[in-house]
Amino acid sequence: MSTTFENYLKKVQLEQLFKQLGASNPRILARTVKHFATKEGEKRDQIVADYFGPREVERIVDSIMGYLFADPQIPENATVLDVGAGSGSFTIAVEKKVKMKLPKVEIYAMDPTPNMLLSLIKKTTQITPFIGLAENIDGSIQHAQEFFKIPSKFDSVFSTLMLHHSTQPEKVFESINQVLRKNGKAVIVDLCEHSFTEFREEMGDIYLGFKPENIKKMAQKHFSTFEVKKIPGISCKSSGRSAEIFVATMQNPL
Repeated sequence: MSTTFENYLKKVQLEQLFKQLGASNPRILARTVKHFATKEGEKRDQIVADYFGPREVERIVDSIMGYLFADPQIPENATVLDVGAGSGSFTIAVEKKVKMKLPKVEIYAMDPTPNMLLSLIKKTTQITPFIGLAENIDGSIQHAQEFFKIPSKFDSVFSTLMLHHSTQPEKVFESINQVLRKNGKAVIVDLCEHSFTEFREEMGDIYLGFKPENIKKMAQKHFSTFEVKKIPGISCKSSGRSAEIFVATMQNPL
């Protein structure tokens, strides 16, 4: 997979792809991608661990797992997509836990940053990565299908700490809805609203988190069933600054 993916990256023209996918501000997106490629790269996993701690990371993963296996549980041969997977900190943890119960499940990882996905595939061959934008998952899939076997629809989509990097967060909800199968499930975990404006420079953030009520407003426009709640006792900690975490769960109707 590593060699195949590296060959794929050589053929992908990022700027052209971002324009093709309708990025609202390619310059902002390019800056975000550059931030992750140059400032974090393979250090991303350790950064995530430092922000939360192993126990809290485990609780976030368990929150995602709890919803995937709640009634109606994802099927035994489900396809699952992580949107904004980065270097795979949460993707790999979810993949391992899911396959302990349902070994036939297939996991896919999408991210706009090639270096992050290169880091991911160095750690596992059980996940299929591809480049794409959260605001246009369907278009991203269609482009990636020219190189890899990727389904057009998924039984579940999850996203962890990606939404505050999106230039159009509401469009992400619409985009996720478009690639979910009937009765499909979606989970978004992200930061609650905070006041640390320096996060924009330090971590490439675009939004300083979100109010749960605003997440509900975005979700209700695209999903008939949804719930947004804080995960008690978990926060993203950085140099004494702490931002709470929310989990939004959504489901497509039958």
